[in-house]
Amino acid sequence: MPLVTIEVIKDVFTQPQKQDLIEKVTDAMVSVEGEAMRGVTWVRVQEIGEGDWGIGGKTLTAADIHAMASSRDAA
Repeated sequence: MPLVTIEVIKDVFTQPQKQDLIEKVTDAMVSVEGEAMRGVTWVRVQEIGEGDWGIGGKTLTAADIHAMASSRDAA
C-alpha cells in the first residue's frame, strides 16, 4: 500500500487544485504499479504554515509563492 505525501505551504493551492494533485499522483503511481493498486494508493496533502517553510535562508509565505508563479507565467 503506497503512501505519497505532498507538502505545500498553507493557502497556496485551492481545494480543487489539491484534488487534482491527488488524482494525478494516484494515476502516476498506478501507471507504475498497475491498476490493482488504485484502491490502496494513499495520497495526502500536508499544509505547512506560512513562515514554517524556507529556502535559501528565507521563510516563504503563500504570497511569495503566488508572486513566483505570476512571474513564471509572465515569462
